[in-house]
Amino acid sequence: MTTATQDGRPSRWLGPGLAFPASLVVLVIILVPILQLARYSFNHFDPAELMQTAFTFENYAKFFGDPYYRDIFFTTLWVAALCTVLALVLGFPVAYFLARTQSKYKSLFVILLVFPLMVGNVVRAAGWMVALGNAGVVNAVLLGLGLVDKPITLMYTPTAVVIGTTAVVMPYLILTLQSVLEGMDLSVEEAARNVGANFFTTFRRIVLPIAAPGVAAGTMLVFILCMNAYATPVLLGGSGLTMMAPALYDQITRASNWPFGAALAVILVCGTLVIALISNWLIHRRYIKTMAS
Repeated sequence: MTTATQDGRPSRWLGPGLAFPASLVVLVIILVPILQLARYSFNHFDPAELMQTAFTFENYAKFFGDPYYRDIFFTTLWVAALCTVLALVLGFPVAYFLARTQSKYKSLFVILLVFPLMVGNVVRAAGWMVALGNAGVVNAVLLGLGLVDKPITLMYTPTAVVIGTTAVVMPYLILTLQSVLEGMDLSVEEAARNVGANFFTTFRRIVLPIAAPGVAAGTMLVFILCMNAYATPVLLGGSGLTMMAPALYDQITRASNWPFGAALAVILVCGTLVIALISNWLIHRRYIKTMAS
């Protein structure tokens, strides 16, 4: 394989050739465990002998036939969708500000945004446990303002899981949107305002459609992270909310039911992938229609 043509220009195979080794390693690291779990999901579980090699659909039948596990999946889907929407609504203004600001402190703002990513999810969840507890900051503020007469229960509720998960994934969405918004031509917004469009009209008709690919990429990333969240739902949700990742972990580690745990993992991966791809397709379809009009 040559790396350059006779006139000195890089060969069209240079980029793919350089990316192939790393792509192959990532593919093996990701694909092999998934394929192994998929194979385990068709095995039979025996309480005495644990996993027995077989080819049966009993684990999938157990999932779809048991309302408890179906409710866990739909709860996970609901929490992931809500956290994704909240991260988009709260994060888009921040990303827009970082992309458009000319402040000399912009680098500091970005560092402050990236800093939480350097801390593990368990540590961040522990911080939210302190803030949302009965003697935490939130209840102290509410009591101090006289909004409540006694501490309200926030820990081990769906609300705590949504708050904690949204806080974990929001920096990823902001950084993705910021990179897209910084690539936009400012003259387009200025032209819209010159013809009488206000800020909100410009944002809705110009900025948001152009940023649609970034929104699709960011929301897909955030949705996948939310669907597969483990530490935050366990620490903040407790027994008040069960999601797919903790459920399959319990099947594998506590019940030693590898076949059913593997089936839950396959369902989680496939469900997340299908929903994310459909959402991405819908956003891009809307983007193409907007650009065509």
